[in-house]
Amino acid sequence: MKKRNNVKAGAAKVAVLGAGNIGSAIARGLAAAGNLRPQEIILTRRRAELLEELRGEHFSVGCDNRTAVKSAEIIILAVGPQQAEALVKEIRPVLRPGRHIVISIVSGVTTAQLKAWLGKNVSVVRAMSNTAIAIREAMTCLCAAPESRAALGRAKEVFDALGKTLVINEELMLSATALAGCGIAFFLRAIRAASQGGTQIGFHSREALVMAAQTARGAASLLLNRQGHPESEIDKVTTPRGCTIEGLNEMEHHGFSSAMITGIVTSNNKAARLFKDGK
Repeated sequence: MKKRNNVKAGAAKVAVLGAGNIGSAIARGLAAAGNLRPQEIILTRRRAELLEELRGEHFSVGCDNRTAVKSAEIIILAVGPQQAEALVKEIRPVLRPGRHIVISIVSGVTTAQLKAWLGKNVSVVRAMSNTAIAIREAMTCLCAAPESRAALGRAKEVFDALGKTLVINEELMLSATALAGCGIAFFLRAIRAASQGGTQIGFHSREALVMAAQTARGAASLLLNRQGHPESEIDKVTTPRGCTIEGLNEMEHHGFSSAMITGIVTSNNKAARLFKDGK
């Protein structure tokens, strides 16, 4: 079956190469932000037929990476670590210094590796985000190759529209993967556990899930809006001999905080082993 390719030169501003779950989420988030129309975002994938749903949402889709790069200014690499080198070398001939900015969301691949594969002075930025990017609630960490610092501002503009961003030193990118990338699953599991508790005390499962999720959202919003510390907000809820402090203490007796900390550290250590020496 012949692959369909809708990419048209000169038609886009952003190209997402390797539009799987996170790449598709980025595209949808950018369109939802209103800064770009879906038609101005190109998505490519080896199996272009998997992008039919996005085609139906009016994104430009196809399988020709070089044509996509020629059409765009910002190139987002969203493939797996094993495919990154081949992809960079594939698009290298059509990348133009001064025009293109390459933003990599490939886990474990450093800016130094990307620059070596590129072999030319194209601006390179590294980003770590999470799947909440689709609803513009992501936490994205950014860093850049030393000679690409000027491109950070442009990359930050892109990801600021998709949630919160933080510029960090590159040596912390794996740690950011554990805290924000893996972390979204940890918080989802905590919400699931809270909803199960709600079902046990009398709510229907759907009601309990909505209550747990909205309560978690409110807790996070309190911290982000007031820029305070979790314990100061906890103190406002706990009273002497009250039900909140008794519940908190019981969870701590069972290792709630310790389990979360250990999970994040374990994910960080696993990421370090996976991507040791760039492999």
